[in-house]
Amino acid sequence: MQIRCALVGMPGSGKSTVGRQLAHRLGVAFVDLDHRLEQVIGTTIRSYFETEGEERFRDLEARVLAEVAQQPGGLVLSTGGGAVLRPENREVLRRMGTVLYLRASPDEIYKRVRHDRTRPLLQVGNPLERLRELYGQRDRLYRETAHYVIETGRPTVNTLVNMIMMQLEMAASAQPATAPTATP
Repeated sequence: MQIRCALVGMPGSGKSTVGRQLAHRLGVAFVDLDHRLEQVIGTTIRSYFETEGEERFRDLEARVLAEVAQQPGGLVLSTGGGAVLRPENREVLRRMGTVLYLRASPDEIYKRVRHDRTRPLLQVGNPLERLRELYGQRDRLYRETAHYVIETGRPTVNTLVNMIMMQLEMAASAQPATAPTATP
């Protein structure tokens, strides 16, 4: 059986880093949705946001997500932080495979991304406050979408991958099509 899973969570929660290692460990394809979007648009997401606006970006994101979800075979998908904003995206993710929410507090995320200038929604006067706002808006959507919540506070990437592997093994043996969110 080919494992298919998606990682959701706030910008800077570790979706790309963890996803890449998880895919390697599972021996399946890895797709970073943000990177795929940049290939499609031919520029950075930040630049696209500035010229086309968030709504147009979200339209494109939904289309590319649906295309990626149709790819056959095993897959680890790292989504953008806002991919869960649209109900149709949440549904696509849940149908695609096991969804894991990499949860980190806004303060933890801020420590990780405070010098990152590539994240368009954080290019504001007070990025920590913006992270808190985004978390307030999105946490329930991540939880609604995810089969499992993985706390990313202090563990190393390798520890997080091990935790996810255990969740995926349990999911494969139990086949929880609509299981409630659980924290390891």
